[in-house]
Amino acid sequence: MNGLIGKKLGMTQVFDAEGRRVAVTVIAAGPCVVVQRKTTAVDGYEAVQLGFDPQRESRLRKSEVGAFKKAGVDTCRIQREFACEASDTVAAGDTLDAKLFEGIAYVDVIGTSKGRGFQGVVKRYNMGGGRMTHGGHSRRRPGSIGQCAYPGRVAKGQRMPGHMGNARITQQNLKLLDVRGDDNLLIVQGAVPGPNGGLVLVKKALKKTERSA
Repeated sequence: MNGLIGKKLGMTQVFDAEGRRVAVTVIAAGPCVVVQRKTTAVDGYEAVQLGFDPQRESRLRKSEVGAFKKAGVDTCRIQREFACEASDTVAAGDTLDAKLFEGIAYVDVIGTSKGRGFQGVVKRYNMGGGRMTHGGHSRRRPGSIGQCAYPGRVAKGQRMPGHMGNARITQQNLKLLDVRGDDNLLIVQGAVPGPNGGLVLVKKALKKTERSA
């Protein structure tokens, strides 16, 4: 297993062994129930389907309720798949918690950023804008966006005003400072995308694989 479904609880600060203050994010990782174990022989690939956050049956589709009943677990609001190895001994009906990350030094956290609506280039791309003095006519505008005769069009990818936020973002290689398995809490250094209470997916880091001491 390489990850769990979780919830961002908020940010706080801790002090490391050298007395330095470190900004951290607290994530409630699990408990997640195993709804289905997918195998190469049956499904063509190895994966585990997890459920998170209990929900009433009346708020789910009948097909979803049937999957939970087949696994013998309570119905959940969130379902996500995580890749696993064929050797992983995980079966439908099992419960996974934050202890999965014990001994792991770095994690990748996937979340949905806060939606900011329609924004201009100053806020969206941190552009400087024009002069704010008397006579300036391009204070918070993007300025020139193209060429004249050739090629006579706006280049693809030009940064312009538009929808900002509400996008899937992956923060890679975040240092995992503490795993509180009994409370299903992960203490991660730095910030993760999304608001407090937002859904996040926590995975073992793909690029940094060293384990903690």
